Amino acid sequence: MRVERGSAVLFPGQGVSVASSQPRVQEALPSLLALAGELIGEDCFERAGESTRFAQPAIFLSSLAAFLELEDATEALAFAGHSLGELSALAAAGALSFEDALELVVARGRLMDESGRSSGDGSMLAILRSTPEVAAELADAAGVWVANDNAPGQTVLAGPRTGLRLAAEIGRERGVRSLALDVTGAFHSPWMAAAQGPFREALASATFSEPAVTVFSGLTAAPFSDMREELAQALTGPVRWRETMAALAAYGARTFIDVGPDQVLGRLVTRNVEDATAISLEEHRVGNA
Repeated sequence: MRVERGSAVLFPGQGVSVASSQPRVQEALPSLLALAGELIGEDCFERAGESTRFAQPAIFLSSLAAFLELEDATEALAFAGHSLGELSALAAAGALSFEDALELVVARGRLMDESGRSSGDGSMLAILRSTPEVAAELADAAGVWVANDNAPGQTVLAGPRTGLRLAAEIGRERGVRSLALDVTGAFHSPWMAAAQGPFREALASATFSEPAVTVFSGLTAAPFSDMREELAQALTGPVRWRETMAALAAYGARTFIDVGPDQVLGRLVTRNVEDATAISLEEHRVGNA
């Protein structure tokens, strides 16, 4: 698929399925897949559904393998990644080598898994068909945090399960629908603080370069200015995806290409940007098979 000028390429975070992606990764990135096995000690795809430790490298590899199918990718106006997808976007833009980025992804997944388990019984809760303001009120009332502001009507809270249950209960009393997410930690919240220091050390060891394409940060909803620091802060800071999409639109993007194995980010495009066109690379691949 050819990338036209003015397009933005989107790289997913967790919440996508990689069940059918391994053969494509094996074909496109065999040495990187082998390196992942060495770094992790086992096949990340086989255990991707068990924890973030395995899911993050599997999603990263799947995203890069899909990205390599794009033609003239440097013609894109900008790249952006949701959470983990920021590392995929930076690698695709040439700011990190694929190998360095994979090492960071493996470290990130492991550290977030360890931090989640050591902090306590944490999880995440999606607040649906409501506003970010109402979601923030529920978070304050229940002692949890806003973790993702994904789109109008979709905000995610993170924190201890007891607090999330309280937020859901308060929401029900106010007519607000919620959905518990099947995750093993309170990601993008202070409960990830233990991962931040070791991840900063890993970031300091990686070599960063100027990206060939502008890459937007989900932490700031603006182009990256300090890649190491913004990636570290993103572990405990919320993903401002709704604002990031608005910033991409203001930057000139009207066509958005989702390279993820599902259409998670593609489905959020038109909810965030009026008159935008969302292209799923997976759908394009199937349609042209």
